[in-house]
Amino acid sequence: MNSEEQPQKPSGIQSFRRALLRGLGLVLPPLLTVLILIWVLTTVQNYVLMPVESTARYVVSMAIRDVRKTMPDAKPGDETALLDNQVYHRTANGNWIPEYVYTTVRDNLHDQPIPYSGVAIYQEYVQIRFLQRRYTIPSLLCIFVLILYFTGKFVAIGVGRILWTASERQILHRLPVVRNVYSSVKQVTDFLLNDRELEFTRVVAVEYPRKGIWSLGFVTSESLLDIRSVANEPVMTVLIPTSPMPATGFTVNVKKSETVDLNISLDQALQFIVSCGVVVPDHQMTREVANRISTQIAEAQQNGMHEDDAEPVEQSPPFVQK
Repeated sequence: MNSEEQPQKPSGIQSFRRALLRGLGLVLPPLLTVLILIWVLTTVQNYVLMPVESTARYVVSMAIRDVRKTMPDAKPGDETALLDNQVYHRTANGNWIPEYVYTTVRDNLHDQPIPYSGVAIYQEYVQIRFLQRRYTIPSLLCIFVLILYFTGKFVAIGVGRILWTASERQILHRLPVVRNVYSSVKQVTDFLLNDRELEFTRVVAVEYPRKGIWSLGFVTSESLLDIRSVANEPVMTVLIPTSPMPATGFTVNVKKSETVDLNISLDQALQFIVSCGVVVPDHQMTREVANRISTQIAEAQQNGMHEDDAEPVEQSPPFVQK
């Protein structure tokens, strides 16, 4: 190998930058995952759990509360009084509530001040006695699952589907701002939750978007009958994914004779697309590129560098054999 072609040892700044990027690439995915989960949990708590708890607390307290404005045998300054063999306690606003309710709230609040009125004390009692998170969260999840189940069963029947479609057309699709957001969200959810799964039979290379430019694609079906009739030969439907986000792409119909079957798996093709062609399967590398990479790794190890510190080399497309 000529001395001019020998890879130069990266400088200290380059090594620091690469190590920093590697560390960021390792830390950023779990950090973003944790932040997204925290955001989702906070949103659910603020906009779902807390309103449901507030409504349930108010309704239950209205149903069971025993708040009296006066007590017949009570004297000024008395904190407790007896009525029908039930001990009542005076609140800060002069109401009378059962002693066990007052005691329960006082013992659970610890150093926090007790609510001023009897109604507020009863709402706090309901929260402590009936609406603890270990009970409410599983109950809400079960109720939510049941609602989803019965909604799905209702829409599955003819009447439910007709009513839902009519409501979408008459309400959601006519609101100026809502219809755009709803249509986009519905397309994503229909794609993710549809019963028909998108299956890729094999990986091919096609000349797209023009002759001489090769793109990787996933065969999805045998195309449409009308297209096959016009082409007078087998035609395949191919999804051309985009880099570095293969979730989107272009659907093209090409002649089978104009495609090249690639000896790579779906995972290897996705790695190639996501990495913008940097990650190439070992068995698809040209001999020259494989030898250059092996030489760089060996020299990097001799110089005390990590494999990732070696200079990247240009690689030929995986479907071109030399």
